[in-house]
Amino acid sequence: MHLLSKRRSAVAAVLAVITAAVVAGALTVQAGASSAKPAAKGNLLWVQPLRDHPVHRLMQTGFLQECKKLGYSCDIVGNPSATSLDVPATVGLANAALSRKKYVGVGVYAFAPEMYPLVKSLHGKGYPTVSWHILIKRGTVPLNAITGTDPAAYARAAAKAIGGKIGGTGTVAITEGSFNTIENLVAKTFTATMKKSYPNVKVLAPQVEGFEPAAAAAKAGSIIQANPDLKAAFSTTGGGPATWATAQRQTKHKLVVIGMDYVRQNLDLVKSGEVYAIVAQPLFEEGAKTADLLAALAQKKKAPYYNYLPAPIVTKPKLAPYYAILKKAKQ
Repeated sequence: MHLLSKRRSAVAAVLAVITAAVVAGALTVQAGASSAKPAAKGNLLWVQPLRDHPVHRLMQTGFLQECKKLGYSCDIVGNPSATSLDVPATVGLANAALSRKKYVGVGVYAFAPEMYPLVKSLHGKGYPTVSWHILIKRGTVPLNAITGTDPAAYARAAAKAIGGKIGGTGTVAITEGSFNTIENLVAKTFTATMKKSYPNVKVLAPQVEGFEPAAAAAKAGSIIQANPDLKAAFSTTGGGPATWATAQRQTKHKLVVIGMDYVRQNLDLVKSGEVYAIVAQPLFEEGAKTADLLAALAQKKKAPYYNYLPAPIVTKPKLAPYYAILKKAKQ
């Protein structure tokens, strides 16, 4: 037993030497990788449900490109879908990311009250937080800053554009991606502006088109069938141009359509004449501005709460600058 113990001790000693050598080698490799690539100024996190929606991806591209320009390392988390909105899954992914890595600022797409608990949690833990696209009133939830366009302004502009194009008569439909704070405000403002500027136009009550293309087109088609005097449609969501273009093809009922966002599919629909115009929400620009604000806050600099960006109505002759933005975003 004594001899066996000595042999075990000798083996253990050899293993200890080998283990120490392996660990030392691993540490040398890690140190070499770290020194070869300078550390970023810090990590920024972007949290967005419906992560793979083309509109959301354009926002994310602006964020990532600006992050790189500013010298930060940035991550995107959100439920991986272009059609299914899943807030609980997104919050879970955000919390998992926060547990794995140290972040100096977090961007949260606080599009609805369901996202507010996450913002409050981040605030309580001391993270600088910024939201975009939805201009949440100061004090509603503890955000440091927000950026985006004034939805009431583009809703008024869309109403006047449609009203003028249809000659101030007929029926107009409104569809939303979902009933939420921003889209409800846009629909309400559009309706009020149309009533004031074109009192002979009948505006239908808003309906949800959703985010699944076939179901959305079917909903738009049913609206057309139920309203033979329908002359125009306004969609408050990025999938709206495709929704109404498809419904027009299926029903052979031509409309004046304005929808949201300058993703390539929507620009192509305006170019082809199937859609009259799009509201050029500053999607890429919102992402970049979010990165700017988070970087400033991470450096303990002051940032204004409201950070407005323009959103013009873009018809066929005005498309070129937006195709250029998509090229820049590699989309």
